[in-house]
Amino acid sequence: MPLTQASPLPTLLVIPTGIGCSIGGFAGDGLPVARLLAAASGCLITHPNVMNGAALYWSDPRLHYVEGWALNRFARGELALAPVRRQRVGLLLDAAMEPELQLRHLQVADACRATLGLSIGPVVITDQAVEVRLTRGESGASWGQLGHPDALLRGAERLCREGATAIAVVTRFPDDHGSGALQAYRQDGGVDPLAGAEAVISHLLGGRFGLPCAHAPALGPLASEPGLDPRAAAEELGHTFLACVLVGLSRAPDLIPLGSLAKAPPVASGPLDLLHPSRIGVVVAPAGALGGEAVLSCAERGIPLIAVEGNPCLLAVTAEALGLKALKVGSYAEAAGLVLALREGIAPEALGRPLPPLRPL
Repeated sequence: MPLTQASPLPTLLVIPTGIGCSIGGFAGDGLPVARLLAAASGCLITHPNVMNGAALYWSDPRLHYVEGWALNRFARGELALAPVRRQRVGLLLDAAMEPELQLRHLQVADACRATLGLSIGPVVITDQAVEVRLTRGESGASWGQLGHPDALLRGAERLCREGATAIAVVTRFPDDHGSGALQAYRQDGGVDPLAGAEAVISHLLGGRFGLPCAHAPALGPLASEPGLDPRAAAEELGHTFLACVLVGLSRAPDLIPLGSLAKAPPVASGPLDLLHPSRIGVVVAPAGALGGEAVLSCAERGIPLIAVEGNPCLLAVTAEALGLKALKVGSYAEAAGLVLALREGIAPEALGRPLPPLRPL
């Protein structure tokens, strides 16, 4: 199909998890940014922690929900994304969950089936407790370890045998209601203490089985917090964080392995709606968090990078530190303007002043 002014410009939105990003580091507070960039680009690919708002979510055919492991492979040119009408979402529950907490999660799944019409099931409970342990790196970023990752793998393998085409996993996280990290997150914008461990779990399952995957933590209820940061408020609305995961996975694109980009079939030879990595037009990321695999892979392939300085985090991995060329903007609103300019074929330098005259070589 020939390109026109209205053709979408596939855009990657990367907001790394567990590093305290001011925007997108909380309970789905990156959704407004994702909605704006989806409108500007016509096609936005981003990862679950940008989209997941516990009981809150947003469906848009221009938004593609892709777990971080798969997003990295897409950026490297190793797989394509195939939009689907629906996924059959298998539900994997940690055996460590108390009976009442397990029941709450099953009821959320039933609610999504009855109210939203999602295809959910089968349900598998792991054959032993996963034993999630939370840690923090020297930078202050959150991280985690699993006592029994093999229990997750066995459970997910059974889901695949039973016909699941996507995996929603819920593991019991330790309750640490009095911790300073949790209080900082809830009150004044600290680092999400759960996010790093969640990424470990979803990367493990996505990388092993090659299916769309996302995680929701199971926690005991928290006491109400009068000084709650609005960015964390979505997590106070219900008993679980599962609803947004089920909605996101219900239309997550299939992951189509391609081998190396050089050996991948041309776009014209595949399905009309296949989103091929050669079509990526731009990547948008926080200016201090440019060291991730997706951003660096895009940079190696010459894909334009928009670095958003108005989204500070714990890191200072900048374009200058990495020797990358980047279009620097102060906000995601400005980033959306640049995405729209690139989509319309307008040179970004034509939008600034002064505009230097051309000189012969």
